Amino acid sequence: MKNKSVQFLLAIVFAFPATTLAQAGSTDPGLPAAPSAANSAPTTSDSAVPGGSKIATINIEQAIFASNEGQRDFDALGKKLEPKQSELKNQNDEVENLKKQLNTGGDKMTEDARNNLVKQIEQKQKALERSVQDARDDAQSQQNEIAQRILQKMAPVIVKYASDKGFGAILDTSKPWPDGPVLWAAPSVDITKAIVDAYNVQSGVPAPARPAASKPATSGATTKPASPSTKPAAPAASKPAGTPPSQ
Repeated sequence: MKNKSVQFLLAIVFAFPATTLAQAGSTDPGLPAAPSAANSAPTTSDSAVPGGSKIATINIEQAIFASNEGQRDFDALGKKLEPKQSELKNQNDEVENLKKQLNTGGDKMTEDARNNLVKQIEQKQKALERSVQDARDDAQSQQNEIAQRILQKMAPVIVKYASDKGFGAILDTSKPWPDGPVLWAAPSVDITKAIVDAYNVQSGVPAPARPAASKPATSGATTKPASPSTKPAAPAASKPAGTPPSQ
């Protein structure tokens, strides 16, 4: 399960109509899969890791984002992408306004004026789709860079923990079965939190500061802490360019 900072990050770039993304030929906007520990862990000889009889599971993706370093760096990336979100929203609003103009007054326009407006909508719609896809690719690239960097440093922590605890194998549960290798595992064998705690100690990165809860307005009242991030509202769904005006 992705933490709130990841959900906020995805909302920054991908809060756009399904029709826009479909026309852009986009794929699942979910977080890019974190690289496996096997691919990123330093090469060791068989004798370097004692064979154990126990098996553990770890959600590598969750460990990366739950770490103090991951929360810090992904929160920073989310703030970095906010101007792009505003830019894309402005582009989308412009397209929506032109479509409203076509749908409400298209039947009153001359044929040439209507055709020109339809052409303008199509051009701006394509430009928006390209901008959304470029923003998506850029965000995913930067997400992967952060995940790779953290995992490179986390992998030795995992190997040491496995050696110290006598584990013979650690399975990644980032992807649920059947996409992942684990059909079922008891919560008691999950070491994700233990690895995050160990990595936080090694990294020395403090836990990110979160907004403090506001004081109750009256005695006995309770107030929920302020959410660390607010998901921006997605623009209204778009109709395909050239939709004939409603009768």
